[in-house]
Formats: sequence, structure tokens, C-alpha cells
Amino acid sequence: MDTELDRISSLPGHVLDQILSVLPIRDAVKTSSLSSKWRYKWSHIPHLVFDTQCASITSEDQTTVKNKLVSIIDHVLLLHNGPIYKFKLSHRDLLGVSDIDRWILHLSRGSTKEFVLEIWKGQRYRLPSCLFSFENLIHLELFNCLLKPPSAFKGFRNLKSLHLQHVTLSLEAFENLISRCALLERLTLMNFDGLTHLKINAPNLQFFDVGGVFDDVSFENTLLLTQVTIALYENVKNDQNVCRRSSSKLLSFFVNLPHIRRLKLHNYFLKNLAMSKIPSTLPKSWVDLNYISIHINFNDFEESSVAFCLLKSCPNLQEIEMLGRPEEQAVVKPLTGCWGDDNWKSLFGQLRQVKIAGISGTRSELDCIKFLLSNSPVLEQMTVRPAPNEGGLELVKELLRFRRASILAEVIYMEP
Repeated sequence: MDTELDRISSLPGHVLDQILSVLPIRDAVKTSSLSSKWRYKWSHIPHLVFDTQCASITSEDQTTVKNKLVSIIDHVLLLHNGPIYKFKLSHRDLLGVSDIDRWILHLSRGSTKEFVLEIWKGQRYRLPSCLFSFENLIHLELFNCLLKPPSAFKGFRNLKSLHLQHVTLSLEAFENLISRCALLERLTLMNFDGLTHLKINAPNLQFFDVGGVFDDVSFENTLLLTQVTIALYENVKNDQNVCRRSSSKLLSFFVNLPHIRRLKLHNYFLKNLAMSKIPSTLPKSWVDLNYISIHINFNDFEESSVAFCLLKSCPNLQEIEMLGRPEEQAVVKPLTGCWGDDNWKSLFGQLRQVKIAGISGTRSELDCIKFLLSNSPVLEQMTVRPAPNEGGLELVKELLRFRRASILAEVIYMEP
């Protein structure tokens, strides 16, 4: 055993650091008992992760759990010797205790590049102002936190990735945070409070993913953005007495996304885009877009018109996914005419795969399928999955009747 241990101990320092870095912090600290050579090797680990593996706590008493976790983290930080490039605190039993303020203050004096804080229990944890003084931060991830940057905050000059989930912050704080992080490349925003109109101003942004309840999303100075996912969780009120916007949400949404490659419009966001003037076509095609995924009520004429306008503007699509919202399909009287235009021969010259789900076989849904089949000369596969409890025989008969522009196209009916 001693020989085996000596072999490990004789490995180069960077190899030992790599071994220690993949161990849970609890096991890394335990290596100090192997020999005198190993006593403080763990203390140079640059990545500290305190999650459910960092300690085995069997007590259900919240105070006992809190005291144990605080003791462990204090012990590690006290004995740690060297830079801490990554700090992650994500223990399912930890509340937003004041001790976190001390740890953040300690880290703010170092060179932390990646900071992850996930508070799984209790109310929003209010972040201390010292968090906003991290000068070397590249990745920031927060869960169940309240953000209020100080007035003197000038942004994270090195930040490239920002992930905010279940957070509360003001609209002004959000816009300042995004616009003052000039190098930001990835932004994820989920389940937030305090934001209604999301204005994204980020010249280096490449990836954007938002999901929550809001009124609008607009982009400014986002010419490098290539991947966009937008999910609006709350249904848009379709009040016929409310005047629609005279300007087009679709046009304003489109103008600052010239190089987008992947687009997902989920839940009710397509309906949100339909609550304004809908153009017959966009002024310029999205030539780089190769994948699109949309959630749609096929029986809503305005939603179908928005989807039709979008698809016509994406000549280089390779994959399309469309998910019907079956809970709304019976609300609006089935409509025809939107997909019936047959003057777009071979519109999708690169489309190879189509997935359609959540449909019930209404005329508008079938017209959409017919439109895609007749305008996709290199289509390889289309899968169709109806909504639960919908009869499939008549749908299959209709699908078999449709002309296919591609002789290789395989239409697959899948059970709900």
C-alpha cells in the first residue's frame, strides 16, 4: 500500500492538483491524513464546490444543518492557501444565512473567476454589495437571490456568462447590469420578479435564453447573437376590445438579430408577437437560421400568420419543430387560408427534418403540414404526434394523401 501511495505522491504537482480537483471537497480534505506530504495539498485546490456531497448530515434540524455547513466552509476557507478561481455553494439544506456575506467578502479580495450561489430554501437572499466588486469574474450564476447593485457599480468587465434563476431585481438594475458587461456572451434568465420589458443591449452576446412572465423583449446592439430561446409562461389575453399595436412586434424583434442560427419561441411568446400588426413578409431573410422551434395554436389566425411569415423568411432551414397548444385548440374556431398559398414552390431547399406534435387534425393544422411537405424538396423525415385523446385514423388518412416535393420524404405517425 505504501508503494502505491508513493507512486501517486511522486506524480507531477499539476497531475495531483487535477486529481484533487475532481474529488468532492470532503474527500479532498480527507487526503490530508494519507501522509505528511499530503497534509495540505488539498489547500491549493483552485475550485471549491460546496454541494450535497461536501458533508453527510443526517439531522433534520435546520439549525444543526446550518451550523455544520458553516463550520465546514469556514474551516476550508481558513486553511485554504492560494487563489480560488471557482466557488460554488449549492446545498439543498442551506438557507440564505448571513455567513454567506462573510464568504463573499473574503472572495472579493481574491481572484475568483467563477461564482455560483444557489439558495434552495427560504426567501430571496439579498446579495451584499461586495459581490459587485469582483474584478476577475467570468461566470456568475445565481438562484433565489435579490440583486441590488450599488450606484457606483460599473459592471463586470470580464464577465462572459450570466445565469439568473428565481431572482428579483429592478428593470433599471437589470439593464445597467447587462449593458455594463461589455464582454457578455451568454445570458440565461429564468423565473424573475421586477422585470416586464426586457431590453437586451449586449454587443458580444451570442446565446440568450429567457423564460418567465413579461410583456416584451427587445434587442439592441446584438448583431452577434446566434442562439435565442424565449418562453413566455403566462397566456396573453386575447381581448378583442383592446387595440393592437400599430407597429409590428415581429419587425422590431427581427431587426437586431441578423445572424441568428437557432430560434425557439415557446409557450405563449408567438401569441405575444401576434398582438400587433403582422407583416406579410419580413424586409430581409434570416439566411443563417437553420433551426426553429415554435409553440403555436394552429387555430389562431394571427399566430399562424406570424409563423407563416417567419418560415417564409428562413430559406435555409434544416430542421423545424412545431408544438401545438392543445389546451387552446377548441377556444378559437378553426380557420383556413393562412397556409393555403401554393405559390411558394421549393421554399425550403435545405429542410431535412420536421417534427409536429400536439395536434388534433384540424384543417389549419393539416394545411400547415401540406405546406411544409409541398415546399421541401430534400425533406428526409416528418414525424407527426397528435395530442393525447385525439383520434389518429383520420389524421393518418389525410397525411397519406398529401403530395411530397421530396421523393425521399418519410412521414411517420407516432402514438400520443
